[in-house]
Amino acid sequence: MGFFNGRVTFLRFQVDGPNPRLFTDEHLGRLEEFQAGRQKIASADGVDVGWTAGEHILDVDFQPIKNIVNDMLSFDLRVDVDKLPNDLMKAYYTVDLKALSSQNSSGTPSTKQKREAKQSAKDRLETEAKDGRFKRRKTVSVVWDTLSNEVLFGATSLTHVDRLVSLFQQTFGYGLEPITAGKRAFQLAELNKRSRTVDDSSPSAFIPGVSAEEVAWIADDTSRDFLGNEFLLWLWYVTDTISDTVKLSDESEATFMLARTLTLECPRGETGHETITHEGPTRLPEAKRAVQSGKLPRKVGLTLVRHSEQFELTLHAETLGVGSAKLPPPADDITQARAKLDDRARQIRSLIETLDLLYDAFGQQRFGKPWPETLAKMQKWLAQSERNS
Repeated sequence: MGFFNGRVTFLRFQVDGPNPRLFTDEHLGRLEEFQAGRQKIASADGVDVGWTAGEHILDVDFQPIKNIVNDMLSFDLRVDVDKLPNDLMKAYYTVDLKALSSQNSSGTPSTKQKREAKQSAKDRLETEAKDGRFKRRKTVSVVWDTLSNEVLFGATSLTHVDRLVSLFQQTFGYGLEPITAGKRAFQLAELNKRSRTVDDSSPSAFIPGVSAEEVAWIADDTSRDFLGNEFLLWLWYVTDTISDTVKLSDESEATFMLARTLTLECPRGETGHETITHEGPTRLPEAKRAVQSGKLPRKVGLTLVRHSEQFELTLHAETLGVGSAKLPPPADDITQARAKLDDRARQIRSLIETLDLLYDAFGQQRFGKPWPETLAKMQKWLAQSERNS
């Protein structure tokens, strides 16, 4: 139950299908049908995947009271990999090769014998692996929220995303589309009838004559995920020159601080990347010098406050992935275990809503009439920083 205790980490996906409205035993039955260990759902690389119920790595007891919380379906993706130990492979090979070549008059093994010894060692290990002795198991938490019809995947790495998408499709019959910075910008723009401006956008020249026209880590020409990098730089600019509080479209306010960590990278792929760890990384002169050289922020630590709730997290630019988010403790009057779970679900939704509203505040600037003026001010801000550094 990774989303319902401790810090939370996630990537967001939109379900390509109707909103389930209500999770039932039918959904739990589908998870049970594709549970880990019941059948081999293997990819070409020999990795087995399946669902678990979340209490521990072998838990496949799916129950409404455990796996359905406040209109959220909670479960885990388990990834099983057979990792044959190289040292044992080498030992078996050496023993088999010595036996095969023991009668050689030359005293050295032939090429054929080396090939046979290698195959026999591999066959022996694979036979032993059938009982699971070399299997490595890893679980990643998953939540499907019926209110938003989104799936939250408990990682910021893309390592197992393809396996999640494939197994989810097999289990429920629906695809998953990543909600990245570009995708979310389009979604918010459609709500505000400005999607054409998103489609026509290109990387902004924050440092005239230095800023790259393309971003090396975004290979797809149709992607607008570079907007996530611009979003983080805009947050930096706002908190450095205007205010640490932004008025949001729902008339609430978000107060934020960039804290703990900052990762910047050259969009041309030429001068590498750097990570700065500090209680206020954007206040350090080396951080601004990195931006002045053309680097863009790819990850930043954030402290966010809205409606008296404080969140601490790391925000990844292109994916809008949330890393190691610390949620507020439950209110003193929430004492029952089930009520705490329900409040935890509400807090996760509140964090996502706050991030969306803050990103939308950037979008209103970026795709509205104020952007040329804002961009000019950001250029001046960076130029002044250069003179003062």
